[in-house]
Amino acid sequence: QVQLVESGGGLVQAGGSLRLSCSASGSIGTINVMGWYRQAPGEQRELVARVTSGGIANYVDSVKGRFTISRDNAKNTVYLQMNSLKPEDTAVYYCNAQIRIRLTMTFNDYWGQGTQVTVSS
Repeated sequence: QVQLVESGGGLVQAGGSLRLSCSASGSIGTINVMGWYRQAPGEQRELVARVTSGGIANYVDSVKGRFTISRDNAKNTVYLQMNSLKPEDTAVYYCNAQIRIRLTMTFNDYWGQGTQVTVSS
């Protein structure tokens, strides 16, 4: 009923930039918070950044000042601009959204398929 499709991952040298995009489609009524998580090999998935429908953003300390999250509510899309990338940013990045499907009352979490970001030193 709802799909999140990510794009924009890849291989970049340390100090470089990448921009991730995630678009939600399907029978969408309302989208609340949208965010990006990441999971490195052998590590737990962690929240990187999230943004409310009103544009209030939060970041994990390790990316503050380097990453910027934004969203286009008209396009049901969230972006993550990643600058000054470091090797420790290497991970699979997952898009997440809290979505209420049309004609229902509750919000549920939806996830994208993940996109690999690799930062070489």
